[in-house]
Amino acid sequence: MDFLTACWRRRSSDGKGSDVSGRKDGLLWYKDAGQHLFGEYSMAVVQANNLLEDQSQIESGPLSLLDAGPYGTFVGVYDGHGGPETSRYICDNLFQHLKRFASEQKSMSVEVIRKAYQATEEGFLSVVTKQWPMNPQIAAVGSCCLVGVICGGILYIANLGDSRAVLGRVVRATGQVLAIQLSSEHNVGIESVRQEMHSLHPDDPKIVVLKHNVWRVKGLIQISRSIGDIYLKKAEFNKEPLYAKFRVRDGFKRPILSSDPSISVHEVQQHDQFLIFASDGLWEHLSNQDAVDIVQNNPHNGIARRLIKAALQEAAKKREMRYSDLKKIDRGVRRHFHDDITVVVVFLDSNLVSRASSVRGPPLSVRGGGIPLPSRTLAPCAAPMET
Repeated sequence: MDFLTACWRRRSSDGKGSDVSGRKDGLLWYKDAGQHLFGEYSMAVVQANNLLEDQSQIESGPLSLLDAGPYGTFVGVYDGHGGPETSRYICDNLFQHLKRFASEQKSMSVEVIRKAYQATEEGFLSVVTKQWPMNPQIAAVGSCCLVGVICGGILYIANLGDSRAVLGRVVRATGQVLAIQLSSEHNVGIESVRQEMHSLHPDDPKIVVLKHNVWRVKGLIQISRSIGDIYLKKAEFNKEPLYAKFRVRDGFKRPILSSDPSISVHEVQQHDQFLIFASDGLWEHLSNQDAVDIVQNNPHNGIARRLIKAALQEAAKKREMRYSDLKKIDRGVRRHFHDDITVVVVFLDSNLVSRASSVRGPPLSVRGGGIPLPSRTLAPCAAPMET
């Protein structure tokens, strides 16, 4: 049995009597429709790796531990690499940290989000420190981390890595829906990111190198910011018994990667229709405008699943195969054709957003894949058999 089936056991309600655990079709998990504080949402995840490395969540309702604290909607997309441990840890802990700091400040802010990221990074570092003697390879596991928070008519977008948040906004004069990218990406395939790395490491001419026609930090990794990847942040974990392929030969005196997120703040406008949050597996096959056009021109119900299907159809086309044949390929082998892909589409009802201070409703908590992770653990269930 595959990873999603092995872990799929919980059913609960999102306040509308619907199944929060979603549904499953082969390697695809989807939650076609649900309601958050400010409108509808749709989620879908397709697995490609032996173990699903993407994690995601929607939390809607209280954003702090106080009854009088801020209310809103939190969206997280965590694209893991090297294994699932970091993305699972973020899914278990980041939102809880955010609620704690929002309680202390009694409001939502850039500072609250930045502190939540920092606390999550420090928490995972402590996990690596404890596990290093038994499982040193955990030092080479990391995750991108994309977060959106809608609160008080304000949208906060925070990001580490190359997942992406895209807004669909109606142009009043023409009725066209424009795609507006809201997240900054940290992938050294982007020239400005390479320049940033060179400016941060002026004494290291090989901080970014072209390897097999792909730009990589120290020839190892494409992203310049992440949670985890402790082997490129703390020199004491970049040594034996870590596998030689992860070790930086000449060592380093300061962190190579950063865990400091790019955070932007936007006032939600009346013509803002929806937000697409997705791991880079989607954007590898669809442009921002392609994705926005698909959302705009189709029913809300099942739209995240439709976006994933469009991406998989493109992936199949690139390999000159049929989509129906691609769907038959099992996890693990599937990774040669596409990445794990997570998509969360959040629709914005301008009437609800404008009444943000008075909008209340039953709290919503959904995790992509329908997988409930026990608190304070990295392994929610037995690992599937290897193929």
